[in-house]
Amino acid sequence: MYKVGVLAIQGAVSEHIACLDRLPDVEGLAVKTMAEINQVDGLILPGGESTAMGKILGYYNMLEPLRTKIANGLPVWGTCAGLILLAKEITGQPVRYFSTMDITVRRNGYGSQLDSFETTVSLPNVSHGNIPLVFIRAPYIEKVGESVEVLAKIQGRIVAAAQNNMLVTSFHPELTTDLSFHRYFFEHFIQNRAAK
Repeated sequence: MYKVGVLAIQGAVSEHIACLDRLPDVEGLAVKTMAEINQVDGLILPGGESTAMGKILGYYNMLEPLRTKIANGLPVWGTCAGLILLAKEITGQPVRYFSTMDITVRRNGYGSQLDSFETTVSLPNVSHGNIPLVFIRAPYIEKVGESVEVLAKIQGRIVAAAQNNMLVTSFHPELTTDLSFHRYFFEHFIQNRAAK
């Protein structure tokens, strides 16, 4: 049984755990401390408010140890605010958080809460069927480094990408019944790495 943690500071923690628990051989766990994170095979950084999450991680002295763990290969998936936490560059904002993924991100790229939307895409690398995407005050990726794989674009904007042990999505797969991205994260970033 693989253990996948969801950083339980704020955001859709229980929704991610419910999705993880629907996958075979996976147990989803809410994690809040480095001791708990050290027990998991992969970590999801959920949506929420990136500035608040960064401050809380800093207050509890978790930014540096978690940055080191990610840099050393911990499989990690950032959704929405989690994407911002992983980015090396944040447009119009000098503050960085983990700075582990070679991407430049625009916060609230799609506007306010009123500009939230849903759409459906076909991503053969991720799933055989169409995948529903939910965007809520979503960021998007403006620029990627050479080693970053772009997984999805919406209206010409990058909304999903991968680099080494890191996966990011602008949208919220945990707010749908579709498990494509949770399965993709588990199979490609956790299970495959454990098998090597």
